[in-house]
Amino acid sequence: MERQYHIQLLPGEVGRYVILPGDPGRCEQIAKLFDEPKFVRSNREYTTYTGTLLGEKVSVCSTGIGGPSASIAMEELHAIGADTFVRVGTCGGIDLDVQSGDVVIATGAIRYEHTSLEYAPIEFPAVADFDVTLALRRAAENLGYRHHTGVVQCKDSFYGQHAPERSPVYYELLNKWESWKRLGVKASEMESAALFVVASALKVRCGSCFHVVWNQEREAAGLDQTHTHDTSSAIKVGVEALKLLIEQDRTA
Repeated sequence: MERQYHIQLLPGEVGRYVILPGDPGRCEQIAKLFDEPKFVRSNREYTTYTGTLLGEKVSVCSTGIGGPSASIAMEELHAIGADTFVRVGTCGGIDLDVQSGDVVIATGAIRYEHTSLEYAPIEFPAVADFDVTLALRRAAENLGYRHHTGVVQCKDSFYGQHAPERSPVYYELLNKWESWKRLGVKASEMESAALFVVASALKVRCGSCFHVVWNQEREAAGLDQTHTHDTSSAIKVGVEALKLLIEQDRTA
């Protein structure tokens, strides 16, 4: 049987439960929380490890940055048997209550990107799976991490957020950003909108949680603000959520 074109994996090499980080370098850190983890394969931005949790086969596969590569990972992983996905990544805070080091759990995502348009018209919402979201929130509570649950914004351009004044369409970027703030959007990232819509199209489950690196709005408001790149809390929330989902699925 031919391997999937981009992730270069065969059926049987991944579990039905998959964690999706962006950074390939984060996969080994996540896999260390599995039982009997094994490196499977690496190709392009896609690095995969497989192990077990509670006796169930689980995997971690990196997606790279942004919706296009994330949607490829989900499509190809689903083609070889995966049906439950947890995106674990990083984000920048928007709401003033969201501080560096917090965990944000997405209930839905603003489709300020373009990958999802090739799966659904813009009127269709990008919504996280309810059971996965509840598992992520319960995991954060069980672990005692400060966390927030709500809508996140997804974009295609990192520098459209961080240096909007350099763009010829700066006026649109700044006005949209002001809207996100007024709507109470929790954070900004780059993959969830595409993943949620692709998951709906494929009829699979997907949720997301993020480590907050920093919050530019808190900095602009003169509030305490530091950068933190330790993603271990979000990773542990994602792994714990998979355990909760495995237990729930066994009793369904």
